Amino acid sequence: MVRGRAGGTGEPFNLGEMTTTRCTLRLATGEVGHGWTAGRDAVKARTVALCDALAGTPAAEALETAVLAPLRAETEDAAEARAAATKVEFFTLVRGES
Repeated sequence: MVRGRAGGTGEPFNLGEMTTTRCTLRLATGEVGHGWTAGRDAVKARTVALCDALAGTPAAEALETAVLAPLRAETEDAAEARAAATKVEFFTLVRGES
């Protein structure tokens, strides 16, 4: 059940249901990973679970460099773009009277 708030500050209410896909896997080395994603994309849920499992292995640094850092940068860029789209420039007009 997805919860919402009117205006972001009101009382919470049930907005509706949302489909999610969950995956749990165990690597041959024994590490367990869990992944959840919105919708019915099983491949995406499996990828998230695999990344979670790999984070507990010696490959964690390579995972950070190759996968997580680029995703983090992309997310930050998208957030900056959304903020820039709502930027308002204010200026003051000075009247000729003193």
